[in-house]
Amino acid sequence: MKTIFFFFFPILIFAQGSRLLRQPTIHENKVAFVYANDLWLSSTDGSQAIRLTSHEGYESAPHFSPDGKHIAFTGQYDGNIDVYVIPTNGGSPERLTYHPEGDFVQGWTPDGEIIFRSGRSGTPTRLNKFYTIGINDAFPKEMPLTRASYGEISPNGKYVAYTPITSWDPEWRNYRGGQAMPIWIVNLSNFELQTTPQKDQERHLDPVWIDDTVYYLSERDYTSNIWSFNIHTKEEKQITFHKKFDVKSLDADKNQIIYEHAGYLKLLNPINGDTKQIVINVKADINDYRPHWSEIKDKDLQNADISSNGKRVLFEHRGEIFTVPKENGSWRNISKNSSSADRNPIWSPKGDKIAYFSDRTGEYKLYITDIFGEVEQEISIPQSTFFFKPAWSPDGKYIAFTDTHYNLWITNLETSISYIADTDTYAHPNRTMNPTWSPDSKWVAYSKQQESHFKSIQVHNIENKNTFQITHPLADCISPVWDKNGKYVYTLASTDYGLESGWLDMSNYDPKTSRNLYAVVLNKTDKAPVTISSDESIEKTASQEKDNDSNNANEAKNVVINQNGIFERMVSLKLPTEQYVELFAGPENELFILRKSDRKVGKNKGELLKYNIPKEKFDLFIDDVSKIKTSIDGNQILLYSQNTWKSTSTNSKTVKNDDKIKTNLKMLVEPQKEFQQIFKEGWRYMRDFLYVDNIHGAPWDEIYEWYSPWVKHAQHRTDLNYIIDIISGEVAIGHSYVSGGDLPDVNRVPTGLLGADITLKKNGYQISKIYSTGAYNPNLVAPLSIPGLDIQEGDYIIEVNGVKVSPDSNIYKLFEQTANREIQITVSKEASGKTSRKLMIKPIQSERGLRTENWIENNRRKVDEMSNGQLAYVYVPNTSQAGFVSFNRYYFSQQDKKGVIIDERNNGGGSAADYIIDILKRKPFGYFNSKAGDRKPWTTPMAGIFGPKVMIINERAGSGGDLLPYMFKKAQLGPLVGTRTWGGLVGTWDTPNFIDGGRMVAPRGGFYDLQGNWAVEGVGVSPDIEVIQEPKETVKGKDPQLEKAVKEALKLLPKEEFIFKKDPADPVRWKRPNGYQNDQD
Repeated sequence: MKTIFFFFFPILIFAQGSRLLRQPTIHENKVAFVYANDLWLSSTDGSQAIRLTSHEGYESAPHFSPDGKHIAFTGQYDGNIDVYVIPTNGGSPERLTYHPEGDFVQGWTPDGEIIFRSGRSGTPTRLNKFYTIGINDAFPKEMPLTRASYGEISPNGKYVAYTPITSWDPEWRNYRGGQAMPIWIVNLSNFELQTTPQKDQERHLDPVWIDDTVYYLSERDYTSNIWSFNIHTKEEKQITFHKKFDVKSLDADKNQIIYEHAGYLKLLNPINGDTKQIVINVKADINDYRPHWSEIKDKDLQNADISSNGKRVLFEHRGEIFTVPKENGSWRNISKNSSSADRNPIWSPKGDKIAYFSDRTGEYKLYITDIFGEVEQEISIPQSTFFFKPAWSPDGKYIAFTDTHYNLWITNLETSISYIADTDTYAHPNRTMNPTWSPDSKWVAYSKQQESHFKSIQVHNIENKNTFQITHPLADCISPVWDKNGKYVYTLASTDYGLESGWLDMSNYDPKTSRNLYAVVLNKTDKAPVTISSDESIEKTASQEKDNDSNNANEAKNVVINQNGIFERMVSLKLPTEQYVELFAGPENELFILRKSDRKVGKNKGELLKYNIPKEKFDLFIDDVSKIKTSIDGNQILLYSQNTWKSTSTNSKTVKNDDKIKTNLKMLVEPQKEFQQIFKEGWRYMRDFLYVDNIHGAPWDEIYEWYSPWVKHAQHRTDLNYIIDIISGEVAIGHSYVSGGDLPDVNRVPTGLLGADITLKKNGYQISKIYSTGAYNPNLVAPLSIPGLDIQEGDYIIEVNGVKVSPDSNIYKLFEQTANREIQITVSKEASGKTSRKLMIKPIQSERGLRTENWIENNRRKVDEMSNGQLAYVYVPNTSQAGFVSFNRYYFSQQDKKGVIIDERNNGGGSAADYIIDILKRKPFGYFNSKAGDRKPWTTPMAGIFGPKVMIINERAGSGGDLLPYMFKKAQLGPLVGTRTWGGLVGTWDTPNFIDGGRMVAPRGGFYDLQGNWAVEGVGVSPDIEVIQEPKETVKGKDPQLEKAVKEALKLLPKEEFIFKKDPADPVRWKRPNGYQNDQD
């Protein structure tokens, strides 16, 4: 439990009461709710709120018991999400469930058992089920519904009203996609289904009962209001009529409804519709909200820079700028302002100034300070937005940087005037237009995308504003670095970039891009950096060397780039072709090259090589490095390796242990100030990063005014996420997820699992099903199916680590702290423990993989049986790497089948699955005969299934899982069977994190069709044949969608089966003219 500290802080009392009172529940005159991540108790007259819980974990979903004596809730104690119950009058919460999967309280049964949702036995299309558990029960009971997420049982116990699925994006306003489902109302005696009327494909949520009427939330009028539906008369009625703010959650007792609206709690009389606000003032010291000092770990420091003399390093953390000494002195926080975000700090060439971007005035501006943080210059950029990657010119007069919209800006520090030098061709998630300055400060080089999606190196002259390309367009060129004398630009180029240019496509998964090192000779009168030499070469005298150095210095003052013929002056340097990621400036005649290593995890994590240009040789500088920054003059290098920051001279041969930087940083965190900044940042992110300029028509300035007053009521980071999620939902778009931030650390207790279904019998716990890893799944572990253990289904678990298992206690309690650890269990064929055996096993942390594999294999067998071996079954869980692997695994191993069922239900998305569509579209062009066995030929192309294809879809297939059936349909590959998909087809990338590490997504790319119309987003992809997973069928173990898909494929088989042709007669190609036998020659 939290330790409660008492401080003399002023108590905030608001005229309308405290705000952000959430998830209310009611019983007669008692009200409980969530506030600041804890549970509170008050009354319908708004009397003083009493705190019921004070744990660091998240407490949510409180529900009064039917007699009002207890409150059940979901508690995140010990790092797990479980069912808890607490006396209404207060006391210690009692834990009722121990399974490591999340258990989420829904309410109570009429006879006093708690209903909760859990995914403990989940499979892809049946992720969650309802369970019940009594206050004095040891183990929960599973309800027969095969999938259920939010709901309650009717007062007479005969019906259940619920939503079958959880929503991916519940704050998505005006949503009309596949996950916008009605309330399902099922008769628990015969499982007949009726649904609430859904007249505009609107979403219905949060059902509660009063007598025979279901009350629920509906967005039919584009604001979430309370509606009712009588299950006998079928009368539907709108109860509340709010226009601006949504009703967020509701609860009911026998004759009244309480609901959350605009952050307040309101009481509703369902008979006459009268509503009144319950004014509740919460008075408490919220410990998490207090200003506090925080230690900063090296891994949390970002956007680092090193001064030219290497004596000090700049870091950004949590919106504040720190300077840290290499040896002497102490660290300094030059920001000291939680109200703003200071970002992307850089040193001036002389190390006497610091530049960074800050939003301290409400929009980001460029600031120049002295080394102690005293502001010397504030520069407004003409287009207020977010800015990236500043670079200071060597002469100290200019700073170049990029912005949200992929513009390259140049700012003159003497005039404070900024202009756009160039703009990238596409909004690519990997921003490559990172400017680098020439030694004479007159040119900027950067990598820019071409219309071919290959990148080239561009240069821009700040005097004449001339911009042109210096690398040949037939290669993808990245990471330009200037030669110290300004004669060359070095770059990494790839000619096998190919399919990786389609970065959003699944077809780029397999290819690996390799690169080579090149130098572009800028002046047509200069030679290549490496020329042919021999031992007979005449050595230069000291005066000649001095003259040459002088010439080089003069040349560095005036970089000359001859555009004519520059493509032909691109020369390769000797370096093995490998996966190189980035170049970095080094001392004269040397470069640093980051090489990706398959042994290292992370996109830009690998080995840093030091390359000698004249010798064309390299040495390993440091292994296992992920962040690298060199000083402006290339004389110092800063690295992050093995969780430590290190710096050294670039003249060093390697990095040593004593090169570590001792940070030991601390900062004062003031949550109230941070919350205001984060809120406005989120509002700006949607304004600036969204894929369209009109923010979907939302009155964005007004919306800021609507919700900004809420922020002062936020007392916990989850409150702030809630507010930001609501404003992002105002845009009416999918993928606008909000998560994370500086949340309390919760102790996590890993509970082990056996890879089995465990059933409570009268005298003990029985193993009712054992899951195996299946064939060829090296990453799965099935603890009980290992050969030699000889554990059988039907065996009882008698002891765990020597502790006797009792049917009066939850068995999973004995498996706490056992995940991935060897333990001893005792099993027996009898509950009495007679003929028991002791065995060593290692429990696992999750059974999801085993259950999914079992589900896939059962589906494959079912399809095989229904089709008499004629059809293949292929499951595609997403369009990311796992989906790519799954498709390849199941599709090509069943090429002997005549047709295929592609099951993409619950497809979580990822990339655009062009690869899958390309493979499915394959048609044979001919045969090659095979003189073996029965002489069955092979086709060309050989790999593929050329017969009928049917795809199964559902409402939990989205994003890439929307696009896959869309393309399948457009390619006319076969019918779609199931239900409408999610309808969330936008691309997401590059929205920056909040200063405390929290995340908000402003979608960056919207999809429109070939006719020029926005498509799929907010609607989904409709099936050709709709099949609902009716409870009366699924409770029998049936899968109506799968069964219908097989029937459709078999129906198509007579017309679409590909029938192999036999070899034609052997050809006779040997010819001679008649009479050849008589030829004597």
